[in-house]
Amino acid sequence: MPEVHLPAADSLRHDRPSGTVAFLFTDIEGSTRRWERYREAMAEAITRHDALLRGGIEARGGYVFKNVGDAVYAAFERISDAVLAARDTQRALAAEDFSAVEGLAVRMAVHVGEVFERDGDYFGPVLNRVARLLALGHGGQILVSASAADLLRGVLPEPLALRGLGAHRLKGLAVDEPIYQLVAPELRDRFPDLHASVTTPNNLSQFSRLVGRDDVVKEVEEVVADRRLTTIVGAGGIGKTRVALQIAADLFERFPAGVWLVEFAPLHDAELVPSAIGAVLHVRESGEEPVLVTVLRALGDRRVLLVLDNCEHLITEVAVVVDEILRTSAGVHVLATSRKSLGIGGERVYRLPALGVPPADPAPTARELARYGATALFIERAQLIDGRFSVSDQSAPMVADICRRLDGIALALELAAARTNVLSLPDLARRLDDRFGLLTAGSRASLPRQQTMHALIDWSYELLSADEQTLFRRLFVFSGGWTLEAAETVCAEGGSESSSILQRLCSLVDKSLVVAELNASAARYRLLESMRAYAAQKVSESERNVLEAAHARWIAALAERA
Repeated sequence: MPEVHLPAADSLRHDRPSGTVAFLFTDIEGSTRRWERYREAMAEAITRHDALLRGGIEARGGYVFKNVGDAVYAAFERISDAVLAARDTQRALAAEDFSAVEGLAVRMAVHVGEVFERDGDYFGPVLNRVARLLALGHGGQILVSASAADLLRGVLPEPLALRGLGAHRLKGLAVDEPIYQLVAPELRDRFPDLHASVTTPNNLSQFSRLVGRDDVVKEVEEVVADRRLTTIVGAGGIGKTRVALQIAADLFERFPAGVWLVEFAPLHDAELVPSAIGAVLHVRESGEEPVLVTVLRALGDRRVLLVLDNCEHLITEVAVVVDEILRTSAGVHVLATSRKSLGIGGERVYRLPALGVPPADPAPTARELARYGATALFIERAQLIDGRFSVSDQSAPMVADICRRLDGIALALELAAARTNVLSLPDLARRLDDRFGLLTAGSRASLPRQQTMHALIDWSYELLSADEQTLFRRLFVFSGGWTLEAAETVCAEGGSESSSILQRLCSLVDKSLVVAELNASAARYRLLESMRAYAAQKVSESERNVLEAAHARWIAALAERA
């Protein structure tokens, strides 16, 4: 097959789409077999194929930025242009005579998202997503992602339409995602079921896009696939859990027997570590033998990845259990996150660095901020809070300075970004300076990162109303998350109405102090680990006693109902 090649240097336009880009990826189904049987005829067919695709793409304002074998990758400023180009090129291909190679069936995929640029090329998770979407399709089919479909609603010209194909699991995602097919006159309408998507059993959930960690994820994935035990260590709030979830999702195909997340943060009794693992694996305890023995029997030699999250406060018991699992179950790999290593034989430790920040000199431009993980994360999260948020070349140095002062800590950056809908960048920078000044004497770098985190959380707490502060403090009593009903019962004060608790909880979610985990049947809420520790410090002893008693009554009533 032809070698991978890029367009000629003079075709790399300076006005190519950037920022949020619509992508059209194509490739030929069954091309390898055709190359083996009809090498000379296939070379001629590919030349015509490339000309038809490039002509149709450029006619709609698209930019062909790469050819990989017989695949064509194109970028558009508008999602509607990408879809129309897909329609046009499929029509042109269908009208061409490719009988000399038994026909050419080209599958296509359309997706949209924010990308980064480097050395005249695009990179980032959005390109991985569209490539994985393309792999599900059939020759002649045009697949459209859920995010692209959302943007096409109301702008897709008639008689074009989108047909839902149901929700499917893509590699690298821990949740099912709706997929659509473009339906248009003169195009083939019906196809077999999509090629198999991810079917690995798992309990992973990802509620946000991972930003600024592409290189880290790739590096650690190779280690996890090769080594039986890998531990990601780092400071609190640096993003260990989120990186581990992405690595686990990317490795679904390597562990067909399951990828399972065990969260130890809510656990305080070390003796319950085996039970926590068993619960995730749906192991039924018999009472006739130790739980760990039952877990080991269930694992057997199956190829499983266990993701053990937040191990530091149970480190000794976790190390003992992991050592026993690795010695007994040959197919199991373990990926752990902790503030310190497990300290057992064969462990590969990866210390997660802070997100990259731009240098102070020279001052970066707005476009250059996308090259650094910290500033890219800050900007994306700020835009999620307020779609009007933008960065100019004039404000870019201030964004870079804020991210440097936050040490590239992911949690700190997200908290700061959450305030951009009420504070200007200069106000944000001044307030951060004041807060850090309260907790530093001399070099801020000499202090533990947790104290820097505490300063930022303290500042965020003071921006809340008195009622919001009260609810935030009281939510510390839930160690493993809660429902709205639980919050309304346990945190109510003096007969507060349910609507009052709901309003304050919604406000805390909006201000990124509480995480909402929503699905079709239920909603749960939780505090990040650092947030809960901070809230616990703010609760008086008398308030703590009242809350813990109310929580105990709630749990007892829940058990009775069950």
